[in-house]
Amino acid sequence: MDNITTSYLNRAELWLCITILVYFLMNGAQIFETLVFVPKWTDAPPSNFKLLLDGRGPSLKNFWIVFHSLHEVTFILAIIFCWKIDFARDWLLILFAIHFAVRIWTLTFFAPNIIHFQKIAGTGESMEGLAIKTALWQKLNLIRVGFFVAVSIGLIPVCIKLCNLR
Repeated sequence: MDNITTSYLNRAELWLCITILVYFLMNGAQIFETLVFVPKWTDAPPSNFKLLLDGRGPSLKNFWIVFHSLHEVTFILAIIFCWKIDFARDWLLILFAIHFAVRIWTLTFFAPNIIHFQKIAGTGESMEGLAIKTALWQKLNLIRVGFFVAVSIGLIPVCIKLCNLR
């Protein structure tokens, strides 16, 4: 860490701050969706599933693909630009691993279930235990959002310590 220049430190701070900003924006959208939108479509399955269909409600799929992609690029850039700073690199790698694990959970549980709920909305069919399945999705989503918020809060002490290197 001896040969870290002011320019290097400035780039590290910049990308970490951008990552934190984008993460908090993403958290705001997730919290809004969790508290406002999710209760509406999980309230009366399958009749409220129509809110999940593109053209009849917000297009959440495109929004989240773009937002998560942007965030993950900034997170990776923060790791790259903080690489020479041991404590920052190590914490960023740990936080990114947690973030990545939650993203895998999202892609293996939440996304397939939303797609299934959208298919039900499109066909009008119902299935046994649908209310239980949507209630479980809603409860687990609270945990998932909690993990994302915790990771973003975990970035703040790293940023503070990085800024105090000057």
